[in-house]
Amino acid sequence: MVKRRVHVAAAAIISGDARKVLIARRPSNVDHGGLWEFPGGKLAPYETGLEGLKRELHEELGVEIQRAQPLIRVHHEYPDKHILLDVWQVHAFAGEPFGREGQAVRWVPMDELVGYPFPAANLPILRAVMLPTEYLITGEERDEERFDACLARALAEDGVRLVQLRAKTLDEAAYLARAERALALCREYGARLLLNGEPDWLERVDADGIHLTSERLMKLERRPIAEAKWLSASTHDRRQLVQAGHIGCDFVTLSPLRTTPSHPEVAPLGWHDFQQLVERAAMPVFALGGMTRYDANHARAVGAQGIASIRDFWK
Repeated sequence: MVKRRVHVAAAAIISGDARKVLIARRPSNVDHGGLWEFPGGKLAPYETGLEGLKRELHEELGVEIQRAQPLIRVHHEYPDKHILLDVWQVHAFAGEPFGREGQAVRWVPMDELVGYPFPAANLPILRAVMLPTEYLITGEERDEERFDACLARALAEDGVRLVQLRAKTLDEAAYLARAERALALCREYGARLLLNGEPDWLERVDADGIHLTSERLMKLERRPIAEAKWLSASTHDRRQLVQAGHIGCDFVTLSPLRTTPSHPEVAPLGWHDFQQLVERAAMPVFALGGMTRYDANHARAVGAQGIASIRDFWK
């Protein structure tokens, strides 16, 4: 049986202080009634995602979008239909949102979203809303004072709030010692720290999660850490993206988008192929490989969560 395809536009409406997001409760007489969702609705024929979203938010909430950008596109299979959620992050709007159709609406702090029940198709949106647009991968510093200074500068001056501790030249003991110091710095600035290493290292350093190399990713049969921690992975092709979805990664990096000095022999994906891969990813994707902060808006426009970089933040 051919499933019907439903194209839905949805909004992650962010509060002025960037700490809360607006969610709405689905009526009890519809599919997934009583669950919470990001407001929006089905597109009319020939509407673009943004056009449909503007209409839906006016009808449902009484607000007018002033500034928005793509956040994530989510394909989800239900038994009877295929849903495409075209999700936009709304940064500025006119009007005070309220439930014009009698639905409950609520401003919820980002870190409390996981406490609300959502339809399964909304889960990647939850991750995207809670993640920043910039992902720092630390440089291979041998000097510990230099490492601490570079990380502190990125947190304080660049406002980095997501960090992967990458240190392949260190042995396990030295890595975990550096991780403890990095975690203290990240906590000071409200940033998350992921360890690039073995999942059981979280038992020794209470970081926010684990980043898997592509080699480690492909050897796993299931998610190796608790759902309460963040799990990311390095991916380079569709097969690895599928595996990341299979084991329940929360987000991934996809590389290389451009040729990089560290891997000049690897053919870059380019924006077109990158966009094609991201379109079917089951989670937020950070663009990696020759990226700078000036690429962030372009990356968002083709479906990425944002950019990941070493050189642009590590100074």
